[in-house]
Amino acid sequence: MPKPERETMSNRKRPPVVVFIIPLYFGLLGFYRVTQSPQFESYRTMDVVQLLVSGAGLGAALTGFIFILLRPRR
Repeated sequence: MPKPERETMSNRKRPPVVVFIIPLYFGLLGFYRVTQSPQFESYRTMDVVQLLVSGAGLGAALTGFIFILLRPRR
């Protein structure tokens, strides 16, 4: 027996948690790797902040682009 359309639509609106957990894990792993580098102490604070903000902005833009591509067609 097929599920009612109402149930499938409500499940589709909520993105899975994995979509947020996996990129966060890889981002933190990469940041940890950079902080363990011997040259990390020579980086200026503003350069590190700028790289983090740029990465977050690009990640948000990529996520938005993927959501645009995956939204249902009318």
